[in-house]
Amino acid sequence: MIALAAGYQHFADGAPFAEIALRHQSVKEVYFPWVGEPSGRPRLGYEEEDDADELAAALRRDLTRLRAAGVRLDLLLNANCYGEEAMSVALETRIAGILEQLSSWGCRPEICTTASPFVARTLKKLFPEIEVRASVNMRLTTLQAFRYLAPLFDSYYIGRDIQRNLETMRRFSEWCRANDKKLCVLANSGCLRNCPWQTFHDNLIAHSDAAMRVENVRNWSPHLCWTLYKDPANFAEILKATWIRPEDIARYDGLVDVVKLATRQHANPDIVISAYERGSFDGNLLDLFEPGFSPAFYPRFIDNAAFPDDWFERTSACARECAECGYCDRTLGTVCKSMRI
Repeated sequence: MIALAAGYQHFADGAPFAEIALRHQSVKEVYFPWVGEPSGRPRLGYEEEDDADELAAALRRDLTRLRAAGVRLDLLLNANCYGEEAMSVALETRIAGILEQLSSWGCRPEICTTASPFVARTLKKLFPEIEVRASVNMRLTTLQAFRYLAPLFDSYYIGRDIQRNLETMRRFSEWCRANDKKLCVLANSGCLRNCPWQTFHDNLIAHSDAAMRVENVRNWSPHLCWTLYKDPANFAEILKATWIRPEDIARYDGLVDVVKLATRQHANPDIVISAYERGSFDGNLLDLFEPGFSPAFYPRFIDNAAFPDDWFERTSACARECAECGYCDRTLGTVCKSMRI
């Protein structure tokens, strides 16, 4: 069974996240942010009504249960921007304080994931026993980049834009095995392939708490994907993205050490984990993604059971010359269906 990593979220009125994760034997890791600390998603606790002490108490309860069950913990320090503190004594001190607090709970993480070489350096300096993992937001798509990062990082999320190509995955996997590194993949990202807005958007997320407190321009979205999908003529772009269907995840067994599932903001993380653990999903494929685009496509949906038998082979070996191929556009006509309303 392939190892899954699930993303922590706080349910104010629902079941503790640990209950969801522990239903699934395949969940070997849970990745989580620190309360109030910027990461690759909006902060855990930045609304005025949030109580930081209550959030921390809930996080402690969940992490304690996960640790007792043998689930590895992965602290996210993966904000794309730390502003003027990016290489500061203040950031180094804050990282040390977070890890000491977690240690006092008995929950010092086995892993820390970051997009910052400075954070990686700080972890290697202060906590050398912790596995340092390169965030998917570093967009690592060459072995040259892996080699550059080798002194600071122990494991890597491969760049999403190349992960459907199994021959490429084998090359990266072989390098990792030869160099005592781990290879990880993010399965259910809804993001556009080669998105030119990613850097802008990731930086905005790192400052999301402050950005929500200023007057922003109306009728403009920072999300290129949501903007594109307002026009059904662009729906085929969802098929050209980076996700891996649950039915194809077994192909990565033996090539990667961990499959990450984006569930930190998903409305139903249990359905995502279940689909990838089972290796099949009978429903609207859009419901598995984060971000999920079911509202953008409504009343249409992507029927996961309708994909052609050659889907993975054709897209895995794809040359990405989308102006000439037309395969995804033709496939859209098969898998995109209308609901009866």
